[in-house]
Amino acid sequence: MKALHYKKIIVIVFCFGLVAPVSLAQMDNTDFFRAGAGDAVKLIEAYITPWANAFGAGLNGSWYNTAKPHKWTGFDVTFGVNAGFVPASAETFDVSEIGLSPLVSGSGIAPSVAGPGEEGPEMTVQAEGITLATFRTPPGTGWKIIPAPTATVGIGLPFGTEIKGRFIPKINIEDGGDISLWGVGLMHSIIQYIPGNEFLPLDVSAFGGYTRLTGNVALLLEPGEPQNYIDIDPDIDFMNQQLSATIEALNAGIIASVNLPVITFYGGLGYSRTRTDINLKGLYPTPVVVADPETPYAEYNDNGVIAGEDFPAISIENFSGLRANAGIRLKLAVITFHVDYTRSHYNVLSTGLGISFR
Repeated sequence: MKALHYKKIIVIVFCFGLVAPVSLAQMDNTDFFRAGAGDAVKLIEAYITPWANAFGAGLNGSWYNTAKPHKWTGFDVTFGVNAGFVPASAETFDVSEIGLSPLVSGSGIAPSVAGPGEEGPEMTVQAEGITLATFRTPPGTGWKIIPAPTATVGIGLPFGTEIKGRFIPKINIEDGGDISLWGVGLMHSIIQYIPGNEFLPLDVSAFGGYTRLTGNVALLLEPGEPQNYIDIDPDIDFMNQQLSATIEALNAGIIASVNLPVITFYGGLGYSRTRTDINLKGLYPTPVVVADPETPYAEYNDNGVIAGEDFPAISIENFSGLRANAGIRLKLAVITFHVDYTRSHYNVLSTGLGISFR
């Protein structure tokens, strides 16, 4: 049997095709999908939430490094890396508190993807007194810092306004997957409406930015070792399995900066939100109970083949709340370097290098 490779699930949430700093563990002896549609997505969601949230928080970083909009036709191109930090409270989860159905038994504390590298509690799936599957929840990776790379272009418009954009065309990744990204932001000077502002080294602007990453990755879940025998229509194609994910990040608020000849001190206060939505496509085999009049037993057959759209959608919403950050930018001629720290539910350290004109 080919087990489901969990790194293929993480690749979308973590944007594995872009950053890939670690070879992720496989679920060699564990298969969440054999727990059934509803319970499988609850286990997956509990396991991957810390990385999804940390990556989403990172996408809100490096939108700005000054509150002063470019002049008309001025522009900048900035490449940033934003490291989202997983809090200690998200390194584990209690399997008895994630709402599993009575068909799945097991208790204890399991590591999340960011947790310790040890397998979690043993889980057993039963129906009508027949055991359908037994597995342990997978080990964590120990990775608590998740980078999210960004590339942002800012262009000056009239009336103290600057528009910003992010775009990565569709990039094909391993085994038939792909990722793409786009984002848009807008900065508008507020201090321009204050008389005498041209004599102040201070700039204050309103800012809003939205980033959306989408991706698809191929999966392969085949029927397991037969507990009695496998009786599935040979024409059913399990090669069309696919996981689709969308990560959204929103950041809006007021930013201010003190602009000196070489050094700029900047900061912002406002609202942020991140969200990850995951859906499955294709056909997936799960074991079912055969009601034999003498001795019921479990097997893989056509009745246990589940379509991806029959799995509940996974929706991971990080938080909607306060976001505050502070940072410093150095500008030497047209070259800029910035670093800042954001305090939120998932904290973020951002750094970047760019070129800036006017």
